[in-house]
Amino acid sequence: MPPTDVRRPSATGGVQSLERAFALLEHMADAGGETGLSELATSSGLPLPTIHRLMRTLVACGYVRQQHNRRYALGPRLIRLGESAARPLATWARPHLARLVDETGETANMALLDGDDVVYVAQVPSRHSMRMFTEVGRRVRPHATGVGKALLAGLPDDEVRALLARTGMPAATERTITTPDAFVAALGEVRADGFALDDNEQEIGVRCVAVLVPGSPTPAAISVSGPAGRVTDEATARMAPLLREVARELAAALAGTPRQG
Repeated sequence: MPPTDVRRPSATGGVQSLERAFALLEHMADAGGETGLSELATSSGLPLPTIHRLMRTLVACGYVRQQHNRRYALGPRLIRLGESAARPLATWARPHLARLVDETGETANMALLDGDDVVYVAQVPSRHSMRMFTEVGRRVRPHATGVGKALLAGLPDDEVRALLARTGMPAATERTITTPDAFVAALGEVRADGFALDDNEQEIGVRCVAVLVPGSPTPAAISVSGPAGRVTDEATARMAPLLREVARELAAALAGTPRQG
């Protein structure tokens, strides 16, 4: 006979054990993909016996693996789920990215925060012969990209510092921000301005304007990128409000709600 908490329905009408298992996976993702039972107990508020039972099931299913040091890490079966989940997101995003290309003339991207990395999941290229191209599926550290800044601006500063401590902050160019204090200060500007800017920080000669997709089921950002000679400060001032508008429309599409006119 299964333990009582496994069968008990949750306050939302769902199955409590499933909600708890998914919550543990999210806590592990927030911790960088690897954690111990005591850390999970602290972050989730669940008792250790319950966590141990759920983790044992997740390990048996391949969604979590136990390390030699007795800590737990996210398992390989989640990769398949993540890749499958990203495909419909890209499909829903593409018309919105196409609008950005039509109205700005520059390449438009969508990226997600996956653990400590930024992963590009959709792109519509510019029609200019000189244009920016980022391979869909590419994973990058967030500190040197516009989408990374937009995504991390949605997190508390202490979580940002913890993430940066795990990833490091190597310089991609001489313009890359390479210290946590400077980066956290830059995120304050992102929150105040309502958009993030990569100004020659990932690649010299390239500028990128990005915004967070509000209320996305997984942290997501969209961006417009192009040569610095075209993505000027004046162009950025025009692009940012459009990006915010398109991000709201995309958020509504992801939530399955009709657009408000």
